[in-house]
Amino acid sequence: MPYSLQVGSTQCHIVSDGQQLIDGGSFFGLVPRVLWQRIIRPDEKNRIPAQMRCLLIQSPSGLILVDSGQGDKITAEYRTEFGMDDGNLRLEADLRRVGLSPEDVDIVLLTHLHADHCGGNTRRSDPNDPDSDVVPTFPNARYLIQRLELAEATFPNERTRGHYFPENWEPLRRTGQLETVDGDQELAPGVRSVTVPGHTPGMQVVWVEDAGESLLFLGDACSWAAHMDRIAWVPAFDLEPMRSIEAKRNLRRQAEEKNALLVFQHDSQVVTGRLRPGERGPTVEPEITEVAWPDE
Repeated sequence: MPYSLQVGSTQCHIVSDGQQLIDGGSFFGLVPRVLWQRIIRPDEKNRIPAQMRCLLIQSPSGLILVDSGQGDKITAEYRTEFGMDDGNLRLEADLRRVGLSPEDVDIVLLTHLHADHCGGNTRRSDPNDPDSDVVPTFPNARYLIQRLELAEATFPNERTRGHYFPENWEPLRRTGQLETVDGDQELAPGVRSVTVPGHTPGMQVVWVEDAGESLLFLGDACSWAAHMDRIAWVPAFDLEPMRSIEAKRNLRRQAEEKNALLVFQHDSQVVTGRLRPGERGPTVEPEITEVAWPDE
């Protein structure tokens, strides 16, 4: 379900493309299971539920969507392996729940090009035909990505090639909707993206600030609240662990100073929270929470 928030006079909506079941070790890297399972209990296959949240910002410059989820070009085998339901149009359904449609989106800001963040950029022209043309999901939008991230995705190496799929961005080149940017960007008054390399070379987060209030959409710079509490806990996905740690340290300092509302993209239990003093340093105090295994 979407969550609607006010940041000053700016309306934001946390929407979702659903969830996947991902190996817990992927999110917690070198941290032993005996420690991370205190945060989230895995299933019999060592999988934990990971949300695919996105952020909608109703800005003075138009409707901005941050990330687009996994999308629906995935196979039935993938759905089974990663515990996804068979329903299509998950993100579109959340858009419509807040009275919006894909045609309303003016800007799609991509934090990075891993498939679970940008697969929803494009869709099959005929959802019942897996061989039909791939077309933009948001026909009126500009899609923005860091130039360095696009280069990494276009020329992957042995470790990264399993995360990047050209059908998620190449059709946008052909339609002229893909725009590359370099460095931090002001997307609209009070809305800006900031590059934070570590997870990937072109990783970026998004700040929304208005009337003294702040929201920070962390993306995979810090995808679970536990990663903000324990900055040394680095996912196995992160290409440059030490840069990830420094990025989190800087973001944590800024979030404390601004009393920012933090939005966690993959955390299946903590949707949003704010930093508060703790015994070992700043710790996340949850504000919006969910139940990780709702069927229990």
